[in-house]
Amino acid sequence: MNVEQRIDLLVRLGKYMQSDAPAWQQAKHMAYLHNKWFIPEFIDTAVDNIVKAFLQKDILEDLVQQYDVKDMATHIKTVGIVMAGNLPLVGFHDFICVFISGNKLMMKLSSKDEVLLRHVADQLIEWNSEVASVITFAEMLKNCDAYIATGSNNTSRYFDYYFARYPHIIRKNRTSVAVLDGTETEEEIALLANDIQLYFGLGCRNVTKLFVPEGYNFVPLLEALKAYEYLMDYNKYKNNFDYQLALLIMGNKYYMNNDSIILTENANLFAPVAQLNYSYYNSKEETIDVLKNNTDVQCIVGHGCTPFGQAQQPCITSYADGVDTMAFLMELNADAEL
Repeated sequence: MNVEQRIDLLVRLGKYMQSDAPAWQQAKHMAYLHNKWFIPEFIDTAVDNIVKAFLQKDILEDLVQQYDVKDMATHIKTVGIVMAGNLPLVGFHDFICVFISGNKLMMKLSSKDEVLLRHVADQLIEWNSEVASVITFAEMLKNCDAYIATGSNNTSRYFDYYFARYPHIIRKNRTSVAVLDGTETEEEIALLANDIQLYFGLGCRNVTKLFVPEGYNFVPLLEALKAYEYLMDYNKYKNNFDYQLALLIMGNKYYMNNDSIILTENANLFAPVAQLNYSYYNSKEETIDVLKNNTDVQCIVGHGCTPFGQAQQPCITSYADGVDTMAFLMELNADAEL
């Protein structure tokens, strides 16, 4: 396949993913049955973001031009991808990058998110049989030329060990934060609620920690977060809420809640499901400077940083952990030509 064929396939895929095609609707339903964190609303949100930000012809053509992707790859590499599974189709960006670069993908899917990606691959193969030689799945990734792996801080140590001899991108745990100054509008606070609670707060782009000035009024945020009180209808989320609330009560810790999420003062950037941590700052500018150099931080939401409501809407060049995946892939091909 040449690059134009690959782009056309991805654009066709985008239209398919926004359609009512029975097979696609069934795949989304099966994904929810397989993983109850993948509720239909969040699957549709993830798909909508992917289609709008990735699977548009002009966006893909600009990407190809920006990285000077050759029409026909001459030094094709096999890239092994260890997929995460915390969000629906969370590894789709890596999928696109390898596919559009003209290389081959060998994917180890997460057990939490194997339905949707398999269906997407099968659909591409149905439209063009050549895709079958480009996209494969494996339980163990062997004999690849390069690797992209996403996991926890613990698993990343194993990835570093096993893939050390090969070109690789290893991603670890990350989370996102918001730095507030008290001048946020009602609309911005409502958008921040989305940054916090979309996908049950399970993504690296979900805000799990707030930095606020002394005397900050949390009431408007607690009110805005009530838009997600329906999450309590899902046992997995409610069990987390009840457990974290019990821990705070038994520990005699101060907390606030709106019966669907808990706010508590905690220095940790990472917060468990159904909890949101906060800390007070003396200087907003100094706080942002420190956070920009913190490798645990994926996004900083707030005035002068990532706009409210956009933490979960990355563009195609918003690379995870700040590592340029396309540049990595193009360098693989360049090295092969030497």
